[in-house]
This record gives sequence, structure tokens and C-alpha cells, in this order.
Amino acid sequence: MLLKRLNRLEEHLIALLLAAMTLITFSQVIARYFFNSGAVWALELTTYLFAWLVLFGMSYGVRVRGHIGVDVVTRLLSNKWQRIFAIVAALLCILYCVLIFIGGLEYVYKFYELGIGAEDLPIKQWIIYSILPIGFLLLFFRFVEVIFNKE
Repeated sequence: MLLKRLNRLEEHLIALLLAAMTLITFSQVIARYFFNSGAVWALELTTYLFAWLVLFGMSYGVRVRGHIGVDVVTRLLSNKWQRIFAIVAALLCILYCVLIFIGGLEYVYKFYELGIGAEDLPIKQWIIYSILPIGFLLLFFRFVEVIFNKE
């Protein structure tokens, strides 16, 4: 039940981020070409939304097995060895997630300590960059799922 809610939340956030980026970009195009104006903050916001989209999209890609993989060699192996290679690969990815998660926490904390705001938006940068540990924690969880998935 909790896993289904997490999956739905992830999907809704991805859809919301993509829709927001599209609407902001479309409104900017209309404002610039028809009214010769625009919002200075729109490009910055779209950039941050895209970063959030990418980091949520990584875990979604792992969940739906949408990432590109080179499996020419592993397909020649028996099912048992394919599973072993998949587990080893997932463990290496988990290690990477842990490293980036820790680094991301330190990065966000530094921005929190400095209290720096975004250039054109009324929001602190530590809030914007908090997607680093959040995204890699979610990715960590998805790789753990890969290990325990029996398919």
C-alpha cells in the first residue's frame, strides 16, 4: 500500500513538473512574441523544475526498467548468473546513491548555512537543491527494489 502511494506520488510529481515547465515556457513565448515582455524569473524556475524532473525521472526509469542497458554479454549467461550480475550492478548503484546522497546533504547544508537565495526567485537555494538528497534517496530505494524483485 505504501509502495503504491509512493509510485503514484512519483508519477504525479513528474507530471506536475513537466506540465509546469510547459506552461511557463509557453507563457514566455506568448509574452515575448505578442506583448514584447516576459518574466525574468521564468528561465530560472524552468531550469530548477527540469533538474527536479530529471532526478525524479531517474528513479522512475529504474522502477519501470526504462533505462538503456548493454546486456549483450549477460544474455549469454544462465538465469542464475544474470541475476547475480544484476544484483552486483544494483549494489554498485546503491553505493553510488549513498555517496551522492551524503554529498548532496552536505551541499544543501552549506547553502542552508549561507542563506543564499535564488537569483531571480524569492526562495532559498538550499530548498531548490534539496532535490539532490531526495532524488538519490528515492533512487537508492528503487535499486533496493531491483535486488529484492524476483523477476
